[in-house]
Formats: sequence, structure tokens, C-alpha cells
Amino acid sequence: MNIIFLGAPGSGKGTQAAMLAGELNIPAISTGEVLRKEVEQQSEIGKLAKSYMNSGQLVPDEVVVGIIKNRIIEADCQKGFILDGFPRNMNQAIVLDEMLFSLNKKIEIVFNFEVGEDVLIKRISGRFSCKGCGTVYNRYFKIPTKEGICDNCGFDHFESRSDDNEATVKNRLEVYHKSTFELIGYYEKKNLLLSVDAVKSAPLVFKDLIEVTSKLSSQNN
Repeated sequence: MNIIFLGAPGSGKGTQAAMLAGELNIPAISTGEVLRKEVEQQSEIGKLAKSYMNSGQLVPDEVVVGIIKNRIIEADCQKGFILDGFPRNMNQAIVLDEMLFSLNKKIEIVFNFEVGEDVLIKRISGRFSCKGCGTVYNRYFKIPTKEGICDNCGFDHFESRSDDNEATVKNRLEVYHKSTFELIGYYEKKNLLLSVDAVKSAPLVFKDLIEVTSKLSSQNN
């Protein structure tokens, strides 16, 4: 089963991608991780990508899709894959479809993780983590049981990312919505898009994903 996860920063799609990948025994593919790996390995396409990065340019969509192609032709993708947060715009979607067609593959479902902007802002701007073990908390939704002490390791020092402030988060969300507006319509027209109520707790969201993928799998078989 070949799946795409779309969702704004803070929608929880990364967490769900990892969980569903484990359940279906298929890999969750993060574009950033795959790109870094190709650059580190100094493959031909990795060198090409690095040349753009070194000159301060965005890596062209065709190059990014070429890197994804290298990943999905690996053995562990034979039963399917989850693309986590890719494509990000219409052109990437079209180039991706062309590449998959050349491999006799296609996307079977696109999950769109929907969360209200006010909740997303709180999820991201409220994040902080333990400096000792990295356990993530949120001052709105998940604080340590004992104030100032990590539940997991007992350490008393925490940190938050400088770019997780409210103004930066609002800008990131605006950029996301602008770039994906057409993309959502594109997959709707293909009857591939399924909205996910990602305000629910992670276990309930995961339950919804399992139900949908199980049903789709039985239909395909």
C-alpha cells in the first residue's frame, strides 16, 4: 500500500507515520532524511542535490523525486511505503505521479491531518523537552507530574526550540496552507484524499488509520 501523509507542522503526522509503518511493515519515508542520506553517501544524485544546497538554492523538485525514487525501489518498499509530508506542492505531486507511473506504481490513499490553527499553535509553541533524556512536554497539554522535574529521568533542566515561538509558528502555518491548498484539491479530484481528525488523541487517530487501511487492503485483495 502506497500512502501519502499531508498535514501542517504540529498535526502529528510524523508520529502516526512511524506507528502505521510499524503496523503495516512498510517504511515511512521522510524526504529530509532521504536527502541527507544521499548527500552523506555522496551518490550522484546526492552530489547534485548538494551543489544546489551549497549555492543556497532549493533542490529542484525533479531531483528530490529522483532521490525518493532511489528509496522506493529498495527491497523494503516492495509491499508499499508512506511518504511523510511529501509532496509539498502541485509540481511535486505531478512529478511524483510521473515517476511512480514509470515504476508501475501509484498512490492509493492520501491522509490529510486536519487540526485547527489555534491548537497547532499551542502544540508547537508550547513544546519543551528534558535536556537529560529528550522527553517532550507541552505547557498546554502535557506538563511534568512534578513541576520542574522530568517524569522519565528526574532531570530538572528543560529546553525549547527558538523557532517554536508563536510568531514563527504562525508564519510556518501560513506558508504551509498556501503551498498545499491546490495540492489538497488535486488529490480530492483523484478520489484519493481522506481527512483525518487529528485533534483526537494519538491512539484514537491511529485506530482510525488502521480501520481505513485494513478496509482498503481487503478491497485490493
